[in-house]
Amino acid sequence: MCGRFVRKSRIDEIVWAFAVDEVAADVAPSYNIAPTQDVVALIAANGKRRLGALRWGLIPFWAKEVATGNKMINARAESVMEKVSFRKPFLHQRCLIVANGFYEWKRSGTTKVPVYIRLKSDMPFAFAGLYDTWTSPAGERISSCTILTTGANELLRDVHHRMPVILNETAQEIWLDRTMKDPAPLQSVLQPYPPDQMELFEVSTRVNSVKNDDAGLIEPVS
Repeated sequence: MCGRFVRKSRIDEIVWAFAVDEVAADVAPSYNIAPTQDVVALIAANGKRRLGALRWGLIPFWAKEVATGNKMINARAESVMEKVSFRKPFLHQRCLIVANGFYEWKRSGTTKVPVYIRLKSDMPFAFAGLYDTWTSPAGERISSCTILTTGANELLRDVHHRMPVILNETAQEIWLDRTMKDPAPLQSVLQPYPPDQMELFEVSTRVNSVKNDDAGLIEPVS
């Protein structure tokens, strides 16, 4: 699962790291991104990589209310084609959601301890995402997204049994290819990220409150 994450990289750093061609929105970095907030995402359009903002929590185009998206922050990779909310986006509306790390809570006795997970390189990376656009009865259009999850790798297994899908550069090309409509190659990239390229450490319980949003949240605590 992924219920909170970090994007500390600036837009110009993301443009360089992901070879972005067009920037449609400038979302400020955040150390405590929560559902319903805007995230930075990439889509492929007319042969170019376009960077923009999406609301986290996918609102299907057929939904009756915006609150439907509050329950759809994650989509299970194994069953994405079986869910009516995700089937069409999986085949036609895929995106990369930019992050630098994410939080999970590890049970310790009767409490849960927050840990921060990132790449050892501390470089920005891409979650596999799906997006959709919903129009309210009043005519307001909201583009929103969900993050794909898969089984946890060996590093995270003691923390949680699920983890977000992180795509390497080769997988990103496949995921963003709008001509790709065969589920098999798309499903093939939705794998746990190599544990030897990741690290995790305990962080402050201040992250438990979404009101806290500063660089101190990702500092290790002893």
